[in-house]
Amino acid sequence: MPARPRTLWSAWTKFQAAYIGSGSEGRGTLYYRGRSYPFSIAGAGIGGIGVSTIDAHGEVYNLRDLAQFPGAYGQARYGFALGSASGGDLWLQNETGVIMHLKARRQGLMLSLGGDAMVISMK
Repeated sequence: MPARPRTLWSAWTKFQAAYIGSGSEGRGTLYYRGRSYPFSIAGAGIGGIGVSTIDAHGEVYNLRDLAQFPGAYGQARYGFALGSASGGDLWLQNETGVIMHLKARRQGLMLSLGGDAMVISMK
């Protein structure tokens, strides 16, 4: 179990397209120690079929300093989207041990089960 979250939450919007392989890009905001920090997301992965937009929010664990947040993350994902009916969870971890657990709301037509590598950059 990860350490208790020190941030309130992270929220982001991402576009994803997949046909066995997948690609994604998006933007988000990290809420940390009473301030908001915008960031961008880019990634590639394997597993899934379809096209969707993802709105996600959740908790960030093991973040002791803002400098730990940007970088490469591994992501395990599952979910679906059929029009506006959707569901899914995203778990991401970077090389410094920062973990994000996000609840995802998707729109589009997508079946997703797989993993991604993503890069988060602060704006």
